[in-house]
This record gives sequence, C-alpha cells and structure tokens, in this order.
Amino acid sequence: MSEFDPTQHRMVPAQRWFEDFVLGERFVIPSRTQTSAVFAAFQTASGDTHPIHYDVEYCRTRGMPDLLAHGFQTLVHTAPGAGLFPYVVEESLIGFLEQSSKFLKPVYAGDTIYPALEVIELVPGRTTGVVTLRSTVHNQRRELVLEGMQKFLVRRRPTGAAKRPDN
Repeated sequence: MSEFDPTQHRMVPAQRWFEDFVLGERFVIPSRTQTSAVFAAFQTASGDTHPIHYDVEYCRTRGMPDLLAHGFQTLVHTAPGAGLFPYVVEESLIGFLEQSSKFLKPVYAGDTIYPALEVIELVPGRTTGVVTLRSTVHNQRRELVLEGMQKFLVRRRPTGAAKRPDN
C-alpha cells in the first residue's frame, strides 16, 4: 500500500487548461426534485418571503398547482460547483466573469430539474482564455425552463504542464 498523498486526493485526476476544452462538451449537474425543504432553504438564504413561493393556498387561488419556485431558486442549480467543472479547473480557474439567464417556464414544488452546462465559445488570450458555457435546466416533462450563459477566465497551459491523455 502506498503512502497517502493529499495532493492526489482529487475528484478528477487530470487538471485541465483552456486548451483542453472543446465546443459542445457538456458538464451534467445532478438532477434535483424541488421539495418543500429546497423551497425553505432558498427562502432562508434569499430572505424572499413573498407568498407565491411559500404559501400553497395562495398559489392555488391564483391557478397554480403548487408553490412557484423563485427564478433564482432554479438558477442556483446551474452552479458549476454542483458538477465537475470546477474540479477539472482547480489550478487553472482565475474567476467567474459573467452570468445571464432567461426563465422560460415555471418550476413548481415537486418538479424535478435537470441542469447542464455546455461549452459554446472559447476565446483565447495570450496567457488566459474565456470559456463560455450555455446553462440549461429542463424539467421532468423535457421542457426547457431556464437557459443562460456563464463565462469563466481560465489560464492557458503553462510550459511543461502535461496534456490531457485524450488530446
């Protein structure tokens, strides 16, 4: 048995740099059912206490089947840290630059959502590059409920850094 090395204790074995990303590459984020606990946690974190998000009877008297998720409650599930993206760029990620979203359909309590990120643009610079990811969230009815974009500044591969084995 080999000695434990904390530098090798990683979610993803290979570090990636700007050059390692490919247009169309997807980062799936685990699905999540929007339970009353998720609604309560978001209410606590956001401070939003409007009854449309937390009072079932208020929603039903307005023709909704259940609690309506706040748009940001849906958006938060596209956080890259919920998937593998930040683990593959642990050494190369400089920062999160920009985010935008369109909320296309309602999400209600009981809905299961399926977030994903897809590389849609790669803009190289001299020592860094911008990786643009399309963010999407679908529901259990296969409907696109959220679409957006996230941009990250990522370092280019330093001289001598190993290339990915599949590149």
